[in-house]
This record gives sequence, C-alpha cells and structure tokens, in this order.
Amino acid sequence: MPNIVSFSQQSPDPVFDRPRPERLLAGNPLRTTWNHYDRAGGKFSCGVWKCEPGCWRIEFAPNKDEFFCVIEGRVRLHQEDGVTIDIGPGEAAVIPAGFVGKFEVLETVKKYYVIQDCSMTD
Repeated sequence: MPNIVSFSQQSPDPVFDRPRPERLLAGNPLRTTWNHYDRAGGKFSCGVWKCEPGCWRIEFAPNKDEFFCVIEGRVRLHQEDGVTIDIGPGEAAVIPAGFVGKFEVLETVKKYYVIQDCSMTD
C-alpha cells in the first residue's frame, strides 16, 4: 500500500546544475532541485526547485507538462510570439508540452514543481 509523501518530512539530496551553454542568454545561474517524488522513472515527479537570476531558452518535450507554484522570488516566461508572463510568490502556471521560449529568473526563485508525462497510459 503506497504511503503519503510529505515534503516537510523528507530531506532528499539536492541535485545541482546550470543551463546548457548553448541555451544560456544571461548569467550562469545555479539551479538546485530536491526531487521529493518520482513514479515510474519520471512519468510523474515533483519537488522543490531553486534558481539564481539568469535567462535561458527552453524547449519542453512534446510529452512533458509542468505545473509550478512560486514560493519566493519571481520568474518571467517568454513565449515565441513575444508575450511575457511574470509569476511571483503564491502564483502558479503550467508550461505545456512542446512549449518553446525563454525562462528568465528575475529574483532568486524557489518553486514547487510537478512534471507529468502526458504520454503515460495506465
């Protein structure tokens, strides 16, 4: 029988990375991920993500959606059509599968994230 996963009762090891150089547009932000839950090898995962200011191009896989809610800080998403959306503390958004644009961290951000493989079948 599966158990409830409480983020506050876990201490996953952090994973550190930076944007790939060919996608980097500004800065070289350190990104830290604490993955609290992973089902079926990444078919559904969630946790906490923190990132320093910077900007890079993003291209989401055609089968991956991400929901996120900002805990602190501020980000700006740039769509290919030029529309920008700012998201701050307490606000949430979805980056849909296949999205192409830019992810800009305006102030060091910490967010909850949920990534779903939308090609998943049960």
